[in-house]
Amino acid sequence: MIRICTLLALTAVANAQPATTPLFWPDKNGPTLDNVAPATEADRLPLKWDEASGENIIWKTPIENVGHSTPVIGGDLIWFTSATVDGKKQYVYCIDRNTGKILHHKLLFENPEPEELGNPINNYAAPSPVLEADAVYIHFGTYGTARLDPKTAEVVWQRRDINVKHYRGPGSSPLVHNDMLILTFDGINEQFVTALDKNTGKTLWKTNRSTDYGDLDKEGRPTRDGDMRKAYHTPSVFKVAGKEQLLSVGSRAAFAYDPTTGKELWTIRHGGFNAAPRVLKLDDMLFINTGSERSHMLGIKVDDKMSGDITESHVVWDRDKRNASEASPVIVNGILFQITRGGIISAVDAKSGEDLWEDRFQGQHLGSPIAVGDRLYVCNDRGQTNVIRAGAKFELLATNQLEGGADAGITSGLSAADGAFFVRTKTFLYKIGKK
Repeated sequence: MIRICTLLALTAVANAQPATTPLFWPDKNGPTLDNVAPATEADRLPLKWDEASGENIIWKTPIENVGHSTPVIGGDLIWFTSATVDGKKQYVYCIDRNTGKILHHKLLFENPEPEELGNPINNYAAPSPVLEADAVYIHFGTYGTARLDPKTAEVVWQRRDINVKHYRGPGSSPLVHNDMLILTFDGINEQFVTALDKNTGKTLWKTNRSTDYGDLDKEGRPTRDGDMRKAYHTPSVFKVAGKEQLLSVGSRAAFAYDPTTGKELWTIRHGGFNAAPRVLKLDDMLFINTGSERSHMLGIKVDDKMSGDITESHVVWDRDKRNASEASPVIVNGILFQITRGGIISAVDAKSGEDLWEDRFQGQHLGSPIAVGDRLYVCNDRGQTNVIRAGAKFELLATNQLEGGADAGITSGLSAADGAFFVRTKTFLYKIGKK
């Protein structure tokens, strides 16, 4: 069912937006794209909650259909996407973050014959939206991309002609950089990165991957229908040796591009595919996860000699086992934390690659952990959030539980805004904060 607010309610929402909308959580990985909550939130966000007792549960709102997209938050509005299980209908939600009231549940795209997922984990609403004060960018991979007006949820522009065969479903989220909306398409038939004019939706540049996939049969055809050419990565822009570079990890190789032109600057070869976790940067190093199959975590030296193939010259350390597959890592005080889908959580010295500790949580872990001060919040598909000390020794601080069993599964990341967490489960959106 599509819920559309009345004209009166629309006007109230529009008038409620301040001249400068605070972008509390504008991207799935937060305001700094690294899963770290602002320092001002450290004393405001709760350590503990429990649905059975009602402890720190402010509201919960029922939601329909399925989706992995992480809620993004600007001003008083929360945005995320959902889709029917069969992928024939794809929606955007807008919820008032103060009351939990659904303001929009809008059908954006219909797909008469969507590609079969072939993947029990993914769904047709895995990419997360991204926000600016005057825009909401919604992306469903090959099924469509749109810019919405956050005051009305009306479509400003849309593109449905940028297409690949995902084979296992879409996963890469968009990135806003300057006047561009940057999209990643690593399908089984084509693999490329492209930038659109964020105001008009027109294509500014498109760069094909230059990867040697090494997966051709004797007739020159990709083996396994190109399955090993897929990736789900969301890129980031960093200053590298004084210049902006777009870091993007694909199957078999990671790349840096000039974000203005799309020109390839350098590449690192690797053996993985299905790359999803985001690249991080700390001082003069980059940290790259190579994908879910035979996943490696690489520590990369940053300097002004990064050009061409730098695989042999710039990899400082290579951690070759028990690395994350879906969840992005987070760095706190020089320690890199990551969790595998199966729940192995580890801490690594970011500069040296030295293992500090490992432990294990129950359940599957798809959403990225987030850091709040010296605490790390880690969610699983059983509605459970474990909180640990983000330090050189493992210390469990709290285990928080939502009701509902499998229906309470958390498969997106947490979002934080104005002293509260916003948690998406399979059936509800929760606001969790100190009462």
